[in-house]
Formats: sequence, C-alpha cells, structure tokens
Amino acid sequence: MQQHLKIEKDDEAADVRDYLALQEQKTLLRFLTCGSVDDGKSTLIGRLLYDTRLIFEDQLSALERDSRRHGTTGDDIDFALLVDGLEAEREQGITIDVAYRFFATPKRKFVVADTPGHEQYTRNMATGASTADAAVVLVDARQGVLRQTRRHTIIVSLLGIRHVVLAVNKIDLVEFDRATFERIAAEYRAFAEGLGFRTIMPIPLSARYGDNVTQPSERMDWYEGPALLGYLESLPLDDEAKERPFRFPIQYVNRPDLDFRGFAGTVASGSVSRGDPVVIAKSGKASRVSRIVAYGGDLERATEGQAVTLLLEDDIEASRGNMLVAPDARPQVADQFTADIVWFDEHALLPGRSYLLRTETDQANATVTELKYRIEINSLAHEAAKSLEMNEVGVCNLSLQAPIAFDAFAENRATGSFVLIDRRTNATVGAGMILHGLRRAENIHWQALDVDRAARAALKLQRPAVLWFTGLSGSGKSTIANLLEKKLHAAGRHTYILDGDNVRHGLNRDLGFTEEDRVENIRRVAEVARLMADAGLIVLVSFISPFRAERQMARELMKEGEFVEIFVDTPFEECARRDPKGLYKRALGGEIKNFTGVDSPYEAPEGAEIHLRTEGRAPEEMVEAVEEWLSGHGLDDGR
Repeated sequence: MQQHLKIEKDDEAADVRDYLALQEQKTLLRFLTCGSVDDGKSTLIGRLLYDTRLIFEDQLSALERDSRRHGTTGDDIDFALLVDGLEAEREQGITIDVAYRFFATPKRKFVVADTPGHEQYTRNMATGASTADAAVVLVDARQGVLRQTRRHTIIVSLLGIRHVVLAVNKIDLVEFDRATFERIAAEYRAFAEGLGFRTIMPIPLSARYGDNVTQPSERMDWYEGPALLGYLESLPLDDEAKERPFRFPIQYVNRPDLDFRGFAGTVASGSVSRGDPVVIAKSGKASRVSRIVAYGGDLERATEGQAVTLLLEDDIEASRGNMLVAPDARPQVADQFTADIVWFDEHALLPGRSYLLRTETDQANATVTELKYRIEINSLAHEAAKSLEMNEVGVCNLSLQAPIAFDAFAENRATGSFVLIDRRTNATVGAGMILHGLRRAENIHWQALDVDRAARAALKLQRPAVLWFTGLSGSGKSTIANLLEKKLHAAGRHTYILDGDNVRHGLNRDLGFTEEDRVENIRRVAEVARLMADAGLIVLVSFISPFRAERQMARELMKEGEFVEIFVDTPFEECARRDPKGLYKRALGGEIKNFTGVDSPYEAPEGAEIHLRTEGRAPEEMVEAVEEWLSGHGLDDGR
C-alpha cells in the first residue's frame, strides 16, 4: 500500500515538473488595454479571464455577488469587476490604477495591464505601456476614435510599442454593422500612419458577450479575420533586445568582504559571457568579466532580463548610476539631449525650471532649456508652445548638471527612458524618451583655470555670498538691499546689486511677465549671480522671484552656505497701499495681467534663512537684522 502511494506521489511530482517545464518553454507576451473612458477595457480583460477558465468557483460566486451590488450590466455578470479592485473604482465604475493580470493558454503566457481611460490618470496609462510588447486600443463602436484614443495611441508609439490591435468594442450596440467597423478602422489607420507601428490589426468585438474575444463570432459572418486571443497567441515577439549591444546598468556594488567586489543589476539588453571584455560607460575604463554570479551558482552567460552580479578582473571604480557596456558599441555620455516628454502634472512644464531627472539607475538635476514644439493630438502637427500642460506631449531639449550614460529610446527602451520629478514634492511630473544627444554637448568642455574663486575672494578679504531678497512688489526689497550695500561698501566689501527692474533694461529685456518668462528671468539672474560669486563678490539679488522652484534652483547653483534667502514679508494690503509704481492700481483694474499677488501666485519661502517682517519697522531696522545674521554666520568677518 505504501509502495503504491509512493508511486502515485512520484507520478504527481513528475506531472508537476512536466507542467512547469512546459510553461517555461512558452513565450510571454506583455500587452495593455488602453483607449478612452468607458470603451470596455476592464470588461475585455475580465472576459478573457473568464473564457480561458482562469476564474475559480469562489471568485465567480464573488463576481456574481459584486455584479448585483456594483455592476452596470443589469442581470449579466459585470466582468470589469474582476480587474477594478479598488473600492473607488467599483463605486464610480471607472479604472483608476493599473491592474496587471496573468493568464495562459496552451500556446502562450500573457501579462495584461488594464490602464485607465480618464485624462487625469494618463500617467498610469503610460506606466502600463512602459513594459508592454503590444497594445490593444479599444474604441466604442458608437463613439468612434476620440481625443483620448489618439492621445493613448501617441503615447503607445512614443513608448516603443510597435504592435497595435484596434478593438472596435460594443459592436453589438450598432447591430454588428460592418460599415461602422470599416469606417472606424480606416479613420484610425489614417491617423496612426506616421506613428511607426509595424502592425495594426482591427478586430470588431463585443467584450460583454464574448464575440470575437476568444472565439470567432457567429453574428459577424462578414468578418474573416481572427478573434482577439488567437491573434495575440500568434503575434510575433520582437527579440531585438537580445540582438542589441550589451547594457548592464549598475544597481548596487556588492562587497561583503575584501575578496569579493561585484556589480549587481539586470541585463538591460544583449548578453555577456565569462571572459568577455566590458567598459565602464562614463569613465571608459576597460576590463573583463571574471565571474557571473546568480542565485543558485555561477553562470557562463547572462542574457537580457537576467538579474546577476558581475565580477571584473580589474579593480575598476564604478557605482550605481553607471553602466557596464560592450566596448565596440558604447552608449552616449552627455549632459544635454533632446527627448519626447509626456507631461503628467497639473502645473505646466516650463522651460528654465529645474527638475530631478531619474533613469533606471542614475539621476541628476535637469532643466528644460527649450520646448521645441508640442504635438497636437488630433492632427499630429508640431505647434509652437511656451509650456506643456497636463497630458500634453512635446519635444524638448534638456540640460543636466552632470552627464549620464544613455541610448536613444528607439534603440533601447531600458537605457533611453527617464522620468522627471518635482524636487519639492517628489511627485513624478513627466516621462521622457531620449531622441538623441545634442552635438553642442560634445563641443563644450569645462576649462580649468588657475585663479579660482577662493583666490579671488582672498584678494578681496571676504567670503563670497548671494543674498537673495524675495517678496511682493512694493515690499521694500530694493530699499533694504540698497541700504545694506551702502553699509557693506562703507566697510570695504566688494558688492553688486542685481535688481529686477534694472536687469530687465538689458539682460532680460526680451522677457515678458508670463509664468514661462518669469522662470527664465530668474534662471538667467541666478546664473549671473553664480558667476559674480565665483568672482568673489557679495551679490545682492532683489527680485520678486515668486516661485519656490526657481529659488531652490538658484540655491543649488551656489556653493554650500553661500546662498542666503531673505524673505521681505510685507502683507499684500500694505504693498498695494504703498504702490510706489502705480502697478497695483492698474493690476486690480485689469490693465496688467499676470501680476504677482493679484492674478499670479506668490509662493512664500518655507525655510528662508532671514525672515524680515516689515510692518511697523523702518528699513534701517531690517538692515540691522540682516547684518546681525551675516555676522553671526561668519559672512561678515572680512575673510
């Protein structure tokens, strides 16, 4: 009896091993569903799971119960509830977050991402598209191709997806009309013609009732193409990543003891074998791979997608943010490049504003130096623009404070993409795909000089500093800065005032008062202040500088401890009462637009070094307070 049971268990174990081996041999296709709101994306995925018998009985019972409570399909099962798992999604009947589901057929394994259709969740859609091999773009047969359909299609194209299924859903609601399907397919093909897709496959279907989802529909005898699942099973996978040059972004340097120093990460593209030559991307230093360490033991070879630790024959310096690459096909290393950007944030992208750029393993402060054009969603036309609003797409030039290693996104999705982070809120505000490095970056190199800032400051017997006065118009910034400079000058200090009005007569005379121009105004002034501090001067900057992001950018340009933010805090009512230039009267009367404090915001400092509350106090008292602070922090000691 025991022998019999042992044989049965051995047979079961063998069956499990055979099953797992069979699964490993299947190819994996990652795809997403996208399109406008209410086009049936979640319902389609739920139907796929249901028809492929990947729903357990208890899940089906729960689905039937939830359909009665939250469903939108009457007495029928609402398949959307299988993937809309958040309570807010069920209550509102919408998709908010990206939901990933795995399923398999006898021919292939699949990972599908269900992405939101609402405009405010475009960033989630881009997240789902970032790792997909194909996209199923849904269109409601009653509505046709909508603006959000076009936006999602453009993002799919920018993110490197080259295979698209146009799923004309809810075909049952137009009586399975062939003319409707063909009209939508023709319109979509005409729109997507220049987006670089290799295949576009239109399929008419009804996700709710299963027509052309997993089996051909008997109610559309005019359609001779495949059902959706059959098409996805046969869609050829692009194995280009394995053919691309070797790229290994370093995630972590593993050094548990003196005898082991390995670079941990995941092979982004290509392959590497023990003994292969490699190069550190940023430094250009060369070595060879001595070991490839993986979970379970050493490997002779690692390919795209494998997480390993590489040991080199030579003790070469490299760290997170760098890459090990093929010597004969190196990536670009530059601090300036052009990129497609999809903007996510409600606050517009503004040239001149500083963001944190983050790649898979590296990061650097970055500034959009030029918005070349915005892509118009309906016509794909290139439009001149000064900013990118939420969910808009544009092409920009970026400048980084430090060079990074990268490939063009078209050549390598893993090493050619990045996100932009708001440095104050740490929110992801944009996604970028690098087009190419800028040639100007190759022609510009930092010139080493023998006389440095320390030597210049020593000659003047002072410490350089940038005293940044910020506050509303009429707050008293220029008055206080002027009085302070007189006292510093009398004490033998070498100073210069950069005043907002004076600078606009020359350096910034081409700038207006839009938000974009204000950002550029402060960027230029901050760069000039940095050069003046480098010359050993004490620079007094008197600008409204209404946005925290630009003041933070200016701070980060300076050496540690050299930037002193001085908030001249005068209430709006008092500034309007003073109105030394008559600007408040005109702004409140509607004659001046984008006036700070009236119809343009002023973001008060949250951590200024010096906070001057001016009400009831004379300018001389303010100057004394600044002098006292400077003296207490060693900025007035004559060194």
